[in-house]
Amino acid sequence: MSIAAFGFATAGTLRFGRGSVAEAVPFARAQARRVLLLRSRSVAAADDLLKSLRESGDVLDLQASGEPDLPGIEANVAIAQDFRPDLIIAIGGGAIIDHGKALAALIPAPHSAMRYLEVVGEGQPLDNAPLPLVAIPTTAGTGAEVTRNAVIQVPEARRKVSLRDPRLYPALALVDPDLCLSCPKSVTLASGLDAITQVIEPFICSRANPVTDVLCRDAIPRGLSALRRLMDKDEGHAWDDMALTSMFGGIALANAGLGAVHGFAGVIGGQTGAAHGAICGTMLVPVLRANSQVAPEGSITQQRISWVIEQIAREFGHLPDFQNWVRGHGLPTIGGLGVTAEMHANIARDVVQSSSYRANPVELRDGMLLQILAES
Repeated sequence: MSIAAFGFATAGTLRFGRGSVAEAVPFARAQARRVLLLRSRSVAAADDLLKSLRESGDVLDLQASGEPDLPGIEANVAIAQDFRPDLIIAIGGGAIIDHGKALAALIPAPHSAMRYLEVVGEGQPLDNAPLPLVAIPTTAGTGAEVTRNAVIQVPEARRKVSLRDPRLYPALALVDPDLCLSCPKSVTLASGLDAITQVIEPFICSRANPVTDVLCRDAIPRGLSALRRLMDKDEGHAWDDMALTSMFGGIALANAGLGAVHGFAGVIGGQTGAAHGAICGTMLVPVLRANSQVAPEGSITQQRISWVIEQIAREFGHLPDFQNWVRGHGLPTIGGLGVTAEMHANIARDVVQSSSYRANPVELRDGMLLQILAES
């Protein structure tokens, strides 16, 4: 059987393992004199990074919280352009890393962000090469350290959209499971469900390829087991499996695609401000069920979805059992995330226009999308 043509790309260099965060400063100082450090306020390891950077050259320390929005990014771009950094280090959750990628793209850019943003903007490629970025995740969820897009909330459009360019892959990704140990349980659950969704959707999507298949087949059962062990048993060593799942998911989505879960997440997140991982976790089971119902009997798509459902069943029981487990650990329904029944029709309309939905393995018509919302 012939294999369809595909490509593969990821971060310039990957380092995985406990203690790997120590490689950040030597790497940065070998390449740059002026470094911008973007960090989450709650990450203790960032204080050590800042101290080491200040001992060896100029550094601009910027802190951010919450998911990146366009006004906040534009404000930081203005500050950073005066500093003229040679390199950016972003340490924090996926939102911080996306914020860092946006700064890397827009600091050298001759135009405003709207020229480059998808859906709400022109979607043009970057005119100038982005600044090199060192990405250091402190949660295991988005895989942003190995993707080529930055997800940005645009308040005026009430949408989350991507700034995407092949040159936005970080120059160095340091995945250190030790940095996840202090994650609150609520963050562990939401980010873990995001990571699992991001190995399931690339595996069943219409753009899956042999490389992403290998990663996802390993990561789906690995991630499901790790999430259960982290939430039910608080097993610290399970962070290695969870961090690896997250990294594999980032690689897979960047080289294959996603699907309807992320189509919903972008739309709902833009309208309600709800956390991305929480939305993914809430939508995963209803979307899987809908895709299974629509997939042609005996098709490869049907076989792949069935395999995924089998992996969930081995760890949690049937799909309703998994959904009940998630709810039992505190994940709300979409109503609890701010979605009202009156919003359903507009959400269903916008989902099919999202870039993530385009790789969904089957077409879900409006009635099915509304059913998914009703079941979530």
